[in-house]
Amino acid sequence: MTSPILITGSRGQLGDAIRRRMDRFPAYTFTLTDIDELDLCDKKAVLDFVRRGRYAYIINCAAYTAVDRAESDAERCMRINRDAVGHLATAAREVSARLIHISTDYVFDGRATRPYREDDPTSPTSVYGRTKLAGEQLLLEALPTDAVILRTAWLYSEVGNNFVKTMLRLGAERPEIRVVNDQLGSPTYAGDLAEAVLRVLTAPTFHPGIYHYTDDGVCSWYDFARHILRTAHPTCIVRPIPTADYPTPAARPAYSVLDKTRIRQTYGVSIPRWQDSLDRCLQHLLSNNQ
Repeated sequence: MTSPILITGSRGQLGDAIRRRMDRFPAYTFTLTDIDELDLCDKKAVLDFVRRGRYAYIINCAAYTAVDRAESDAERCMRINRDAVGHLATAAREVSARLIHISTDYVFDGRATRPYREDDPTSPTSVYGRTKLAGEQLLLEALPTDAVILRTAWLYSEVGNNFVKTMLRLGAERPEIRVVNDQLGSPTYAGDLAEAVLRVLTAPTFHPGIYHYTDDGVCSWYDFARHILRTAHPTCIVRPIPTADYPTPAARPAYSVLDKTRIRQTYGVSIPRWQDSLDRCLQHLLSNNQ
């Protein structure tokens, strides 16, 4: 008898990365859904779907992640990042399922001088951050002993829209690119985050709560871009600029580094260097002319 697992947001970066790894876990039967199969904002649809599937785990990879657009689309962002999480939590509680939910560094204000720990005070400065925090709070209230929240940052992969693919496109089109150099964080390859999620899923003991996961190391967006373009478009010049020279509708955290001690110690998760994972992703993208 296999354990049924529901994955939402399966066509996003993380959902796709989990899908690519499912064959390694024959003890589980995965059901993949996205907006076409299941509208998470429809509470009745979510309850009916989860009741029929009697899932042991729900892995919620769905989110509204258009950070700048959210500033003028707050209601929809809240429906997806808070209300939909509440619907999933209610459904999970009804069938005694556990829920693994993905959150973000944007729940913090970015003013720290050392990596953020899971119990540090939250203070989001954007609509996106506030809605993600609201989703966390709903989930922990509904499933205090049956939910894991994984906060991550600077996610990228071979699919979808992300910083790596944008830099590859701009590097091919322009002789020079300007990238902010005063925001610090840790790039996270979706494949590595998927491995962390699957480690939580398959662990012999479930330890609920909030955890942080990014790849290891710290860099600026400028450093990140330089590494990409040195590999893919070495003649493209990357110029560092301050955030003030690149205004955006949503405020970006100046410091997004997350402390990963808890997930290492609790779940034994192995965390690669961001440079090594980026090189693997670039090799795949460039070999497939993406």
